[in-house]
Amino acid sequence: MTSQNVRGRRRASGPAAELRPATVVTEIRPRDTERQVRRRKSPLRQVADFAAASGVGQKAGVALAATGLALTVGLPATSPVMATSESGQTESALAVAAPTGSQPEVSAAASAKIDFSRAAVATSADPDGKLKQLLSAQSTESIQRASSVGSMASPLDTLTTASPFGYRISPLTGGAGDFHRGQDFVAQCGTAVHAAATGKVTFAGWHEYGGGNRVVVDHGNGLETTYNHLSSFTVQVGQTVNRGDTVALSGTTGASTGCHLHFEVQVNGEVVDPMGWL
Repeated sequence: MTSQNVRGRRRASGPAAELRPATVVTEIRPRDTERQVRRRKSPLRQVADFAAASGVGQKAGVALAATGLALTVGLPATSPVMATSESGQTESALAVAAPTGSQPEVSAAASAKIDFSRAAVATSADPDGKLKQLLSAQSTESIQRASSVGSMASPLDTLTTASPFGYRISPLTGGAGDFHRGQDFVAQCGTAVHAAATGKVTFAGWHEYGGGNRVVVDHGNGLETTYNHLSSFTVQVGQTVNRGDTVALSGTTGASTGCHLHFEVQVNGEVVDPMGWL
């Protein structure tokens, strides 16, 4: 029995009823494994995942990204996607297979190092090659100055013109109309004289027509260079010399008024302006 006090609460007037025994539930209820995943995904994320899985993922993803509704857009992979496992190791998560026959398979050891740096490429002028090409590609007479300039090396370490090629007043007689067959360069007696290009020595001796000690080098196809008024020479007839080799020492032998180098370029026996080749 129960009784009611003045405040409206009921109090038991007899012994308490016996409690019901607890029931042990042994039945295993199936759990929805995707429930928690669906709870964590927003509706927009679920739409984007559905679009990607149904084959329209690229267009739908790009459209959602353009409108600002999605922050992450799935695009087709163009190279293997690398994922990091729980152990910290990098593993291949996705590999896109190339069409058959389009690219050969390249295999390498796991420890191989791949270097994508490009080797430096350097080029240098090859005047000997340029001269050889000029002489072999066309007749010597048809070579233009624009293509021949720079094909020969300087016969001296420093070139300073003393008297140019062409008509001049003779330094010996003082008469006008003297034709200067070469180019005179300033050089103290004993200065090293170099071969202007690779060739074979065809003359090394005394020039009876005023050249004094003279060296002639044949470069092939009718092209020759001569070095005149030398104090001495260091080569012999038949010897092959390379561009830049010392062939003589400058002097003032022959018809000369002082130490200098008289340098000539001849094409098929005819002298031409040496500055068109230097």
